[in-house]
Amino acid sequence: MAGKLYMVPTPVGNLEDMTARAIKVLGQATLILAEDTRTSAVLMKHYGITTPMRSHHKFNEHETVAGIIAMLEAGDVIALVTDAGTPGISDPGFMLARACREKGITVETLPGATAFVPALVNSGLPCERFAFEGFLPTKKGRASRLEELAQERRTMIFYESPMRLVKTLEQLAAAFGGDRQASVSREISKIHESTCHGTLQELAQHYKLNTPRGEIVIVVAGKASEATVKKDKYAQFKNKYSQNNNCDETL
Repeated sequence: MAGKLYMVPTPVGNLEDMTARAIKVLGQATLILAEDTRTSAVLMKHYGITTPMRSHHKFNEHETVAGIIAMLEAGDVIALVTDAGTPGISDPGFMLARACREKGITVETLPGATAFVPALVNSGLPCERFAFEGFLPTKKGRASRLEELAQERRTMIFYESPMRLVKTLEQLAAAFGGDRQASVSREISKIHESTCHGTLQELAQHYKLNTPRGEIVIVVAGKASEATVKKDKYAQFKNKYSQNNNCDETL
């Protein structure tokens, strides 16, 4: 009888975000596959989980998938965790899940922590429809991808490192327009968690003066429709005209 693969989300910062079900699954699994066993060891020790761990990351997953599939086909129950968040979301997991699907092995993903959902909600931008982009290409294909996204009408979500944040904000401003609304969330669920709102130009300038640290999520408003642009311009004109009239009456 084939075993089962569990995709287990882990906290993106606060260890208390671990669910009771995730702790149970990790404790009962035959083996835990970890992106970095040293990082995961801290979490396992915190919750008293003694299940054996094995390394599984983007540099070795091509070589390890076949062996893991063999264990699952033999009946083992295996749990996959990454350093933080949900496996497969800008982290290892997709390749193994696909291999399991091809072999008819059950994959069950537990609900749990992920960085982009809190950042999206905190942004105050429309979140009923959104496009998760993860990390942009670092070099090849970056410019063309930004050019394509300039026409995207849904709210967009990007992951970025603090070292590249200013450069990325400047590139987004150049591609989408410096006045496009956005937010930058960092250190989600940690002690120094913060979200900064403004235009892309304002945010780029802010982080030039205030060196960012920690994990970064950028949320950017989608391109407004022509009707919305006209409506916003009319509202701005009406507001300005109203203010001028009030000023004249006061005088």
